[in-house]
Amino acid sequence: MTGYRKLDKWLGVLVALHVVIACGGFFAPYDPVEQDREHSYVRPMRLHLVDRQGNIHVRPFFYPLRPSEGSVNQYDEDTGRPISLKFFTSGASYKLLGFLPVRLHLFRADGARIYLLGSDGYGRDQLSRILYGGQVSLLAGLLGAGITLSIGLGIGAVAGYYGGWRDDVLMRLAELFLALPWLYLLFALRAFLPLAVSPLEAFLLIVVVIATVGWARPARLVRGVVLSAKERDFVRAARGFGASDSYLFRRHVLPETSSVLLTQAAILIPQYVLAEMTLSFLGLGVPEPVASWGNLLANLQQYSVLMSYWWMYLPALAVAPFFMGYLGLAAALEERADSLKMGSWSREV
Repeated sequence: MTGYRKLDKWLGVLVALHVVIACGGFFAPYDPVEQDREHSYVRPMRLHLVDRQGNIHVRPFFYPLRPSEGSVNQYDEDTGRPISLKFFTSGASYKLLGFLPVRLHLFRADGARIYLLGSDGYGRDQLSRILYGGQVSLLAGLLGAGITLSIGLGIGAVAGYYGGWRDDVLMRLAELFLALPWLYLLFALRAFLPLAVSPLEAFLLIVVVIATVGWARPARLVRGVVLSAKERDFVRAARGFGASDSYLFRRHVLPETSSVLLTQAAILIPQYVLAEMTLSFLGLGVPEPVASWGNLLANLQQYSVLMSYWWMYLPALAVAPFFMGYLGLAAALEERADSLKMGSWSREV
């Protein structure tokens, strides 16, 4: 039962994190492309409950910023006018889950902008851009992993079930893909494709490119499972009773691959998110002004930003809990699969 508890724990963590990103428009106070050039590179602002006079406020508040005299990108708090946050209030329109128009936000402030995680060089809110950027990066990882596993399942199942020359050809092709340095191949494929494309086209190109370079390992794993499954007694019996190949695939062989596919999905998704971030960081991914975790970190290529504005590193920290969650889920899935194998072996004995 320990394995199941771990699995439930990591699943709960990942579901909560993905809900926050999927509903990013609700948690984000501003449109991610909305600029405020008068407040570029604002450091994260502090919330208060007690003002300078010692009065306690029921709702959190902040002090608006004003540029410091004789300095660039330096700001002072205007302690003379505290501004309270409003919760569950109407603001900029966004599409919940990508299709439902909504204007409700978790919090907002009237009279001044609040930057809980700071702002970038254009005065865009970092919190909003991290939330919206996560939608792009995570969706690229999820779609890429789904396509890769579909290709790997099809190739591995055919190679393992039919064997012969099909197995030889497909596995030699898989070995070729395993031997190639996939990161450099990814760069080469993306650089070969046109650069002047719309954000949607760039996103789809990234998904297709990262999905078509990583199918070899899942295919080999699926092939091994299918080779074992097709020789089991109940499969042989079903074949003896005249069951068709499609029936055997659907009812007996493919269900055996589910644990391998789930484990591979938990491993591939963070890898593909990192691949999208790498391409966007290098300017080969989703272009500005659309936010992704990769092009948010691209600001760090400027030495002045790298050394002076520490809050521009925050998108990298936002990635960490997702990666830890997926790696923990993969470990829990492997532990669960091992326990199921041990249980099956003990019953057979």
